[in-house]
Amino acid sequence: MNPLIEQTLIALSKGGIYANLALALVMTYKSSGQVNFAQGEMATVATFIAWSLAQAGLPLWLAIALAVVCAGAMGLVLERVVIRPFRRQPVAIMVTVSVGLFIALNSLSGWLWSYEARPFASPFPDRAVELGGVMVRWHALGAMAVSTFMLLAMFAFFRWTKLGLAMRGAAANDASARLLGIHVDRMIGLGWATAAMVGAVAGIMMAPFTFLDPHMMSGPLIFFFAAALLGGISSPLGAVAGGYAVGLLELAVVQFVPKGNELRTTLAMALIVAVLLLRPQGLFGARVVHRV
Repeated sequence: MNPLIEQTLIALSKGGIYANLALALVMTYKSSGQVNFAQGEMATVATFIAWSLAQAGLPLWLAIALAVVCAGAMGLVLERVVIRPFRRQPVAIMVTVSVGLFIALNSLSGWLWSYEARPFASPFPDRAVELGGVMVRWHALGAMAVSTFMLLAMFAFFRWTKLGLAMRGAAANDASARLLGIHVDRMIGLGWATAAMVGAVAGIMMAPFTFLDPHMMSGPLIFFFAAALLGGISSPLGAVAGGYAVGLLELAVVQFVPKGNELRTTLAMALIVAVLLLRPQGLFGARVVHRV
């Protein structure tokens, strides 16, 4: 068995999860022009809902499906109640609101489910499979497959459906979209709902790698922000590429740098700073020029 190949497959599966969370960030940004710092906490709440439904006796896949639907409803409500009243306020106010939402959801998770770390069962078989002499757990392969499916589904939705095209139009130019009869506020709300559902799937796939607790996404938060910025906060394709790139860079640091496991967070932070300094639009994002 080659441990490096095994770790690479695990890194790719985590990279797919980062890509989904980065895609959720990009979707929120493109639909409303806001960066949702609470994206990870929304995913945590959805994962707790899936866990609670499974504990109540529902089959795990059914519990996951219902939790994803609940996440969509949560995204819709939060955009309408918390975000929309401040949409036209200065950026500093919107950042404060988003950070406040992060703290509120984290505290809500702790209040409802406590801060005790608990295992989250994988929806895939709890065993390993041999691939070319390498033993890989089914969850790593399953998470990679689910992440790939979600990314392809989002691509198809925004490319070939009327609703997806309407959401893209509302995000690109709300004034022109209104002239074409598109209900922009509704499209922004649906954008938040869709992003919450994508984030929920990523959170549910992440939980078996770690433990389920209110701080579950606090660690990965900086990684999927790094992925979104590396690929380009305005580019869905960039979010995907950035997620896999960050997953592989994390593996490289852990495997080849002495005490690299302690430098994982430092790597993500350094990546964010480097991108903001050298190429703020990211690798695939478009440069935005404002006339003054």
